[in-house]
Amino acid sequence: MKNKFVLKIAQYIITALLRLIYFTCKKTFKGTPPSEPFIVLFWHDRLAFMPFLCQNSMRKTCKKDFYVVISQHGDGELITGIISHFGIKAVRGSSKKGAVSAMIAALKVLKNGDNLVITPDGPRGPRHSISDGCVTIPQKTGAKLVAVSYSSSSSWHFKSWDKMELPKPFSKLEFMIGEAFSVDGLDSHAAKEKIAQEFAKIKSF
Repeated sequence: MKNKFVLKIAQYIITALLRLIYFTCKKTFKGTPPSEPFIVLFWHDRLAFMPFLCQNSMRKTCKKDFYVVISQHGDGELITGIISHFGIKAVRGSSKKGAVSAMIAALKVLKNGDNLVITPDGPRGPRHSISDGCVTIPQKTGAKLVAVSYSSSSSWHFKSWDKMELPKPFSKLEFMIGEAFSVDGLDSHAAKEKIAQEFAKIKSF
């Protein structure tokens, strides 16, 4: 019970800090998401401010819910709580734990007309690697993929495996939504190369 209380407090504090920093920044948004259900891809090191892109830009366009695939590790519970404050839901599981249940839930999300969010290199890396799920899920459902990211003029980088980037207050923020693309008909290697190429198109700063 005590651990759950501490976790709740941590979720509120982190959410409040993120909102405060975001409020002080000058923001621009580039790109438009598709109207049909799609799969959002972003690198794990851009996790901190991705809820703002889903909540403030993409949802206004596509009018659908977003479900993020989050690991069943301990830190996954913290992330699940934080994104819930932005109206974003979670699919729990990863390639190493709960993979089958996560895959079934992910396919159901897209079948129901909502959008799925995946970090290709989550939950433990290697950094900027691309998991098999990023290929398997779109090929099973026919859903389009959209690479998204953000860059900031000034930021902190955590000493974690993903070098998590947290924008500093009053920095310039640029959120980028790539063009929708498909990996249908491609083998695993070619599909992963295609995903990497789409990420390369949305670099900034």
